[in-house]
Amino acid sequence: MSKEELKKVSDSKTTKTIKKGEPIFEEGDKLNGVYCVRNGISKLSKLSANGKDQIVKLASKGEVLGQRSVISQESTNLSAIAVDDMEVCFIPKESITNTLQKNPNFTLEVLRHMAHDLKEADDVIVNISQKTVKQRMAEAFLYLKNNFGEDADGFLALTLSREDISNVVGTATESAIRIISEFKKKGLIHTSGKKIGIKDERKLLEMVEGF
Repeated sequence: MSKEELKKVSDSKTTKTIKKGEPIFEEGDKLNGVYCVRNGISKLSKLSANGKDQIVKLASKGEVLGQRSVISQESTNLSAIAVDDMEVCFIPKESITNTLQKNPNFTLEVLRHMAHDLKEADDVIVNISQKTVKQRMAEAFLYLKNNFGEDADGFLALTLSREDISNVVGTATESAIRIISEFKKKGLIHTSGKKIGIKDERKLLEMVEGF
């Protein structure tokens, strides 16, 4: 965007605080703009026919939510729920669509972002269809460590509920709890309440890769 375009967007944006567990938007909503994550993490999920959520992405600082719905002028295909307390910027759709019509470089960049999102969605489909639940669980823990880091005590910085972990992996909550217990007995992870820490990253990686 040019400086003038950026100023127009900046002048039109508003900041919102979203509490942990609250929705930014829900599946089927019509959006009047996009949301940029300033602080906190959101889970993007799709409700299946049996009423279970499949988490397809965890969106953190700097990521944009709702752009596909705004550009296609369709209802949202996913829900976005705050995993922890969040601060988001809301940008009205007019600011986005006007710039899309006038600025081909901006349009190309938006297309690149949407293509990247499609690639991530493809990866989720492949993982669920080709990897075992244990492989997906190991991969989820490594993903959380690599993307969100660890706290001072060696636990994953992002603490997800057992239900959320099962929804990321695509399995029943009971299965997720059982596998976490198994990983702990094998010395792959350690736990304290809801917190999970990685003890043997190499073995988790070998599991993901099928060794």
